[in-house]
Amino acid sequence: MLRWLSVIFVSTLVAQPVSADDRSKMLGVWRLVSYDLEFQDTGERRPFFGKKPVGYIIFTPEGRMMAYLEAETRKAPQTPEEQAAAYRTLQAYSGKYRLEGDKWITKVDAAWNVSWVGTDQERFYKFDGKQLHVITQWVRGTATVDNRMVRGVLTWERDQ
Repeated sequence: MLRWLSVIFVSTLVAQPVSADDRSKMLGVWRLVSYDLEFQDTGERRPFFGKKPVGYIIFTPEGRMMAYLEAETRKAPQTPEEQAAAYRTLQAYSGKYRLEGDKWITKVDAAWNVSWVGTDQERFYKFDGKQLHVITQWVRGTATVDNRMVRGVLTWERDQ
């Protein structure tokens, strides 16, 4: 009995919720510095939205996040083809978020990609000085990356 109580006690210590310090560090407005795709099969990384993507992410004290990311080459579309390209060079979503260990999880309630609405989007995060490093889950990429398994590796800096 004492052994089981010890196991339960140690388990609760290991599974502690995120510290208030992490939550307070997360709050505010962050500017996108880089957005790379990492390929699972080779470890190769390449810029996804160019070398100077544009983007902001906002975390509020009420538990809402909003993200907007766009490619550096994005321009106002004039044709249906350009409209499709503009869609492919944008990501935006919002929802209520929670922190669990080294993950933040957003219950998406609005998104540029309608299939995200109602889903939980999980991201791993780490603070490094004034930067917030974020890694997405592995996903099957589109035809533009030969349907390979990829994940996003993003760096954000606090917006001054």
